Order: sequence, then C-alpha cells, then structure tokens
Amino acid sequence: MAFKKKEECPKPPAWLTSFSDLMSLLLTFFILIYAMSSLDVAQLEKFISYFQPERQMFIRKTSILPPINPPPKEVALKIKRRIQKVLPPWAFQIVITADFVKLRLFDKIFFEDGSYRLTPKAQESLKEVADVLKKLPDNTFIRVEGHVSRIVEIKDPYVRDKWELSLRRATEVVRFLQSQGIDPRRMAAAGFGDMRPLYTWRQPILLERNNRVEIYITLSKRKE
Repeated sequence: MAFKKKEECPKPPAWLTSFSDLMSLLLTFFILIYAMSSLDVAQLEKFISYFQPERQMFIRKTSILPPINPPPKEVALKIKRRIQKVLPPWAFQIVITADFVKLRLFDKIFFEDGSYRLTPKAQESLKEVADVLKKLPDNTFIRVEGHVSRIVEIKDPYVRDKWELSLRRATEVVRFLQSQGIDPRRMAAAGFGDMRPLYTWRQPILLERNNRVEIYITLSKRKE
C-alpha cells in the first residue's frame, strides 16, 4: 500500500522578504529621527494627561511674583540657536523639563577617539554654551555627567577603565566651562561608566550614541 508523502509547508512568497527588510529599515530610520530630536518632557506629560482625566496631574500653582530665572524652554532655545551653528543636528540633543534643561553631547564629534580630550569642535561649541550660562542667575546649578558605551575602545594609556573615562570626560567639560568664566562652585562632575545607556538595541549606530556627556542646567525657583 503506497503512502502519500506529507506536503511540506509552502515557502513564503519572495515579496514578503523584501517587505520585511523595508519595515526593518523604516524602524531604524524612525529610531534615528527620535534619537536626534529635542524632547519637551513637560509638553509630553501634558499630552499624556489628556488620556487620564480621572487623575488630576500636572496642576501647578501660580504666583503673582515674577520668576527669578528664565523658563527652561527659553534657556533651551538660546542654547540651541548657538550650538547648532557649530554642531550638526545629530551631534547634540536637548531635553526640557519643568525644572531643568539637559544638553546631550555625543562622542563621535566631541571627544578624540577613545579618549577624554576635547576636540576643537567641542571647545567651540562649549564656548557658545558658556556664553548662555554666564548670563543665568547665580542660583543656577550645572551638573555634567559622563557616560560611555559598552563597546567603547579605550585608547588612552592613562585611563584604566570605563568608569575613569566617563568621569574624566565630565571633568574635562567642567574645567573648560570654568576657563570660560563659569563659577566652579556652581558646577559638579560625575561619571557613570556604561551603567546608564540610552539605547540597548544591538545596533552599532545606536550603541555608539551611548558615548555622551550630559549637561544638566538646574533652574532654581522662587518660593511661592
């Protein structure tokens, strides 16, 4: 008695492979666009609150006294206007919240390869940032954080590990800002090695962007 051979699963059509590749490329493209964008966290929170009507979030008290410090968004726009004259859009990112402005500066153009030494382009852009910081009130605090990628290759013989590289990069930025007239008592430096990555996808372009320095500009508020 002859048995009929079991049919194998049909092969997917050829167009499906091309379509999958296209979707992957589109996803990567949108991720890169997001990575290079400026984020207004306050506006994002306000948008999310529209979908949570039962929770009274983001209620802010008003004061008849004028604020001492300029709004974070105004500070962010001033920094963006100056720094975009020096750096391409993908080399920096600005995040805005109600209390502070965060400026991210990425390694590819900011530091010498595998080192903590600032490039001429980095020094030029930090001069632009310092011009804005010097005009802010004395109660403005500046915190510089250094971060590196897990795939970073340390090429400086005097740097032992990623922790030291991240801290030296942050310290180098603080020292340069001090040389431009920023009061060192208003600044602090910290290094986090590769413990706080922005991206965890196994995509070399995104992993490279974990090499960065973040400048937090905290704007103190007058008590109401």
